[in-house]
Amino acid sequence: MRLAFPLRPLVLSSLLGLAACGSNPPAPPPAAQAQPAITTPAPTPAAPPVKVGVALGGGAAKGFAHIGVLKMLEANGFAPAVVAGTSAGSVVGALYASGMNAFELQEKAVALDEAKIRDLQLSSGGLVQGQKLEDYVNAQVRRKPLEQLPKPFVAVATRLEDGERTVFARGNTGQAVRASSSVPGVFQPVVIGKHHFVDGGIVSPVPVDAARQLGADVVIAVDISNKARGQTPGHLLGALGQSIAIMGQKLGQAELARADVVIRPQVLDIGPADFSQRAQAIVEGEKAALAAMPQIRARIAQLQAERAQAARQAAQQARQQAALARQQEAQERHQACLDNRSRLQKLAGMAGLDDSCAAP
Repeated sequence: MRLAFPLRPLVLSSLLGLAACGSNPPAPPPAAQAQPAITTPAPTPAAPPVKVGVALGGGAAKGFAHIGVLKMLEANGFAPAVVAGTSAGSVVGALYASGMNAFELQEKAVALDEAKIRDLQLSSGGLVQGQKLEDYVNAQVRRKPLEQLPKPFVAVATRLEDGERTVFARGNTGQAVRASSSVPGVFQPVVIGKHHFVDGGIVSPVPVDAARQLGADVVIAVDISNKARGQTPGHLLGALGQSIAIMGQKLGQAELARADVVIRPQVLDIGPADFSQRAQAIVEGEKAALAAMPQIRARIAQLQAERAQAARQAAQQARQQAALARQQEAQERHQACLDNRSRLQKLAGMAGLDDSCAAP
């Protein structure tokens, strides 16, 4: 038997009657809910740039090779952001960190008068006082302390009382370089506070760890130290330099292993006091840096790829978390809408006649 009138109006009338019999008056419909704005997903953030640091080792006059290395790094777009130096490396490093570029360093090297940095003075502590070197460095860096140099820079020295590795990052730049360069028996130890300091090559011939501590992501180490080659040095300074190299050899090998790239300019035949071969040392630094350039590029590219991948993963995770948060918010709004319905709306909803609270 078919009904002569539609069912839906009948159900609705019944619901209205039931609602009228109730003791509670019908509640007003809930206030309109503002829908969240549709936002465009944020682009994946770019990976942070790779910070290149150099660790410039000690080696007296061989240190001019550092200038050649810096020239090639700059020419290929890898100008170091942080610098750590030991002994001769601290001299070049301080001047470079003061804002000079590698070509300006080369001009300084060519024009350097050895007498400006060497003050002979007979003493039980050493033949060279070292005050001239300190004054020269301070003049070149415009008397800025270490912490005010444009590029972060540290000089590594050895505390004479206990052999402790000391990293100078604040205070008198020239004095820190002088301490780092004070070859025992040649330079007089430098007194700073209550302690005496000598050449940093004894404990850190190439200061890789110091460069890493400055925040370098990629550390390029420049090793110009003497190596024992079965030959007896022909003069006092050579013997002392080789003795320091031998003392720091084991420590140096372990520290060099922590560098990303090691550059070794062919300067072993240049004497530690032979300033006449400064131009040759610079050229050898250029050649060695150019030879290492593929390795440098590969290491930086690898690190950039790793960082880009990490950035993509972080962005994806952030998007997933944002989507979950939006979903939870929509569910909470839906539940609040259901809870705020009037009795009539709830009854109508039970009959499938109210769609004012659409499911998210």
